[in-house]
Amino acid sequence: MARRSLLTGDERRRLFEPPVTDREVARCYTFSAEDLEWIEARHGASNQLGVAVQMALLRHPGFGWRLGETVPAAVLRFLADQVRVAPLALDDYARRPQTRLTHVRQLHDRLGLRPFNRTDLRHAVQTASAAARSTDKGGPIVEALISELRRQRIILPPAETLERIGLAGRAQARRNAADDLLASITLSQFERIDQLLINDPTLRKSPLAWLREIPESPSAASMAGIIERLTYVRAIAIDPAITSSIHEHRFEQYAREGAVAPAFLLSGYSVGRRRATVVAQLIFLESRLSDAAVDMFDKMVGSLFAKGRRGRERKYQASSREVSQIMRLFSGVIGAVDQARVDGGDVLDRIDAQVGWWKVLAAKPKVDALAALAIEDPLVSAADRYGALRRFVPTFLEHMRFRAGTGGAPLLKALEILRDLNLSGRREIPDDAPLPFASKHWKALVKPIGGPINRRLYETAVAATLRDRLRSGDVWIEGSRSYKRFADYLLPKDEVAAEAETLPVNVEMGAYLAERAGLLDQRLAVFSRRLAKDDLVGVTLKGEELSVTPVKANAPDEARSLDRAIDALLPRVRITELLREVDALTGFSSMFRELRSGKVHDNPSCILAAVLADATNLGLERMANASQGVTYAQLAWTQSWYLSEENYKAALARIIEVHHAQPFARH
Repeated sequence: MARRSLLTGDERRRLFEPPVTDREVARCYTFSAEDLEWIEARHGASNQLGVAVQMALLRHPGFGWRLGETVPAAVLRFLADQVRVAPLALDDYARRPQTRLTHVRQLHDRLGLRPFNRTDLRHAVQTASAAARSTDKGGPIVEALISELRRQRIILPPAETLERIGLAGRAQARRNAADDLLASITLSQFERIDQLLINDPTLRKSPLAWLREIPESPSAASMAGIIERLTYVRAIAIDPAITSSIHEHRFEQYAREGAVAPAFLLSGYSVGRRRATVVAQLIFLESRLSDAAVDMFDKMVGSLFAKGRRGRERKYQASSREVSQIMRLFSGVIGAVDQARVDGGDVLDRIDAQVGWWKVLAAKPKVDALAALAIEDPLVSAADRYGALRRFVPTFLEHMRFRAGTGGAPLLKALEILRDLNLSGRREIPDDAPLPFASKHWKALVKPIGGPINRRLYETAVAATLRDRLRSGDVWIEGSRSYKRFADYLLPKDEVAAEAETLPVNVEMGAYLAERAGLLDQRLAVFSRRLAKDDLVGVTLKGEELSVTPVKANAPDEARSLDRAIDALLPRVRITELLREVDALTGFSSMFRELRSGKVHDNPSCILAAVLADATNLGLERMANASQGVTYAQLAWTQSWYLSEENYKAALARIIEVHHAQPFARH
C-alpha cells in the first residue's frame, strides 16, 4: 500500500531542502562575527568548512547535515566564501566518523539544540492539530509544526516523521471539529440527519440530493419548491450559531464537501465526519434556500412590471389605427376653427358643417381611453396580473423572516397586515394600514381621497417596495447570506480595537483628521506658490478659473513600431497547448487538490480541461466533446471536487512564484 502523503513535491522541497537562490541562501546562511570566530577555531580547512555546513543546515532547514546528503553547490560556495576556504576542502571532512559526531555535539551545545525524542511526540501532534483547525492543506500544517520545534530549539526529526505527525494532527483536528460541531445536536436531530442519506421512494432519491436540487426558473411552482425545501431544512432545527464552535475555514470545508459529495460517498465516512458534513450542509442550505427564495421573488415581481409594460406597448401598437383616425378628425377640427377665424363665421357652426358634431362626440370615448393609456402608471399595469402575484407572494411572505431598521417599520407593518389577511381570508385592507411607498402618486392610487384602500394595488405596491428595499439592504432576511444585515458584513465590535491597532494610521479620529488637514494645508501652500510662479506644467490660473491641460499619450513612433515587431514574433498557439506548456513549466495543476482528501488529481488533463471550461464558459459537455481521453463524468467530478476559489488562488500563487524565479524578474 502506498504511503499516505501530506505534502506535494514542491512543498517538500521548500520545507525540507536548503534554498538554492542567491537571495535565500544569503538570508538563511549568513554567519555572524561570533559564528565565524568559533568556526575558524577548528583545526584545518576541511574541519572549518565541514562544521560551517553542519551549523548552517542545523539552522535551516533544521535537520542538520544528514548522512548521504549532498550540499547544494550554491550553499557550499557561499559558506566557503565566508570561511575563506576552497569548496573542495569539504571532500576531506570527517574521514573519522568520530570527528563529525564531536562537531555535532559541540554545535548542539553552542546553539542550544537537542534531538527530537518520543516525549516530544504528543506536543508535536497537538501543534499540528492546532494548525489544522483552519485548513486541511499539508503545507501550513507542517510549517506550523516546524516553527514550533524551532522555537523549542529541537532538531527536526526526519521528513517522513514530520509528515506522519502532520497527518495525525490533521486527523485529530478533523475529529475535534466534528465533535465540537455536533456537541449540541440532539438524538432526534441525529435520526433526521441520518435519514437524509437514505433513498426516499416518494422522491426517488435521497432527501439530501432533493434538497440540493434548487429550482431556478422563475415560476410559482419553483417558489413553492424552494419554500418546501426551506421548510424541510428548518424542521430539523439546526442552530446556525453552532458554527462559532469551530474555525470558519473548517466549517466552509465541511459545507463545500457536503455540497458536492453524493449520499453513497458520505455514507462511507466515519460517523462523526459524516454527520458534521451533513450538519454543515444543512446550515449552508438554509441560507442558500433563503437567498434563492428572495432571488425568485425579485425576478417574479420584476416580471410582473415587465409584462405590464409590454402589455401597454402592445395596446399602443394596437391603437395606432384609432390614433390615426382621431388625428385626422382633430386636423379637420383645427382647419374648421382656422377657417372661421379668417372669414369671421361661427366656430361651432363651421365645425359642424365641415366635420360634423356627431363625429367629434363619437370620438370622445376613444380619446379618453387613449389618454388614460398614455398616463397609466406601471403599478396599475402590474396589478392587472394580480392573479399571478397571488400565486407566490403569500407563500413567500409567510416563510421569510424580515427585519429592518427604524425607517423600515412601516413596510414591516404592511407585510404583517398582508400575512394576517392571508391567514384569515379577509379581503379588506384596514383604513389605517401604512403606505410605505416612496412615490406619492402610488399612495394616491392605492388610497384615493375619501375612498378605501385598493387591495390589488396595495399588495402589488408592497411587493415592489419590498423588492427595492431588499436590494438596497434597508430590509434584510434572517438566515440569509446575500440579504443579511449590513452590520453583519463588518467586523464584530469586540474585534475592531485589536484590528485597528494593526493599521498604519492614527485611529484617533480627531488626531487623524488634524494630521490630514495639516498635510492638505501644506500641499495646498506648495501648490499655490508654484501656481503663482507659473511653475506647473499644463496648469494655469486665469482670473478665478483653474485650467488643467489633459495629459496626452506620448508614445513615440519607434515604441509603436517595436510593439508591432514583437507582436509579429509571437507564435500563434492553441489555448490548450499554451495551458499545457504553462503547467509543464510551473506545475500549477498540482495546486488543485481534492476537497475531501487533499490529494493531487491523477489526470492533470482533467484539471486543465475543467479550468478551460470555467474560463471560456464553454460548459463541461462541449469541453468533453472537444477533448480527447476526457469524459463528461470525469470533468463533472473534477469541477465539483477540485475546482474551488482556494485552489485557484494557490495555482495562481504558484505561477507567480515561478515568474519571480525567472531572470527577467530581477529587472
